[in-house]
Amino acid sequence: MTPHILIVDDDLSIRDAMHEFIEMSGYVSKVASSAEEALEVLSANSVEVVITDIMLPGMDGLALTDRIKRIGDIDVIVMTGYSTDYSYEEAISKGASDFVFKPVRFEELLLRLKRVLNERRLNQERIQMLDELKKLSITDGLTQLYNSRYFYAQLKGEIERCNRYSHKLGLLLLDIDNFKDYNDTYGHLEGDKILVRLGRVIKSCLRTMDTAYRYGGEEFTIILPGTDGEEAHTVAERLRTAVIAEDFTDGKHPDVRITVSIGVTQYFQEEKIASFVQRADQAMYQSKQAGRNLVSCIFDTSVE
Repeated sequence: MTPHILIVDDDLSIRDAMHEFIEMSGYVSKVASSAEEALEVLSANSVEVVITDIMLPGMDGLALTDRIKRIGDIDVIVMTGYSTDYSYEEAISKGASDFVFKPVRFEELLLRLKRVLNERRLNQERIQMLDELKKLSITDGLTQLYNSRYFYAQLKGEIERCNRYSHKLGLLLLDIDNFKDYNDTYGHLEGDKILVRLGRVIKSCLRTMDTAYRYGGEEFTIILPGTDGEEAHTVAERLRTAVIAEDFTDGKHPDVRITVSIGVTQYFQEEKIASFVQRADQAMYQSKQAGRNLVSCIFDTSVE
């Protein structure tokens, strides 16, 4: 996409000449005669770089630069003909990306503009790369759900909120029934397809505020903020029913039915994370013992 440049100068001849030069150099150029007008342009348009004179009627260029940097990700090149009144350090401290003196040689300005745009591109690529690395570090590569490490980090945060504000918090732990037999019969590649499909089913059953995690192997956990035990039980039953209704094998093995056993619990004030998670695991184990494809709840902290 062609970068959009905003030129701010109260001198019409300079503004128009610079506008024409920027356009001829292959960029989209907009103009403003004051800081106030520039802010109006920025509020209605996407702009990558602002080139502004310091001496403007009303708000000056440094104050404008300060305002622009608070708006968002916009670079600023500051121009001045008063080299003794304003310093490079002062402009940079306001957030400017570069500083040039008038009379400006357009060729020099173009070089500085290209440098600012290049640094901008590199910085955006760096941010994108860091975001992707962060996503990889907290995401299970197979199911695209969050991983167990991120589960404990998020659960800790939710528990802290519960203790501080007396919020409710529900937790589900589910396990695919007889999954080892399925892997042994059809192979791990087919088993992986089941895990991927189950991840999608889980997501489809949750609210925006809920988060799902691959806990390990064929086990999954779901954090339910603002949810008490009975409400969490309702979510678990909805999920169990959705799993039964889903054709995980796409008709390849019509005799196979995938089910899950689910454990449900709720958080009690000031209890430790380990006991909270263990109680959900115990509830899930009860579902297994009772015949699988069931939801079991434990809401009593005395159960060990």
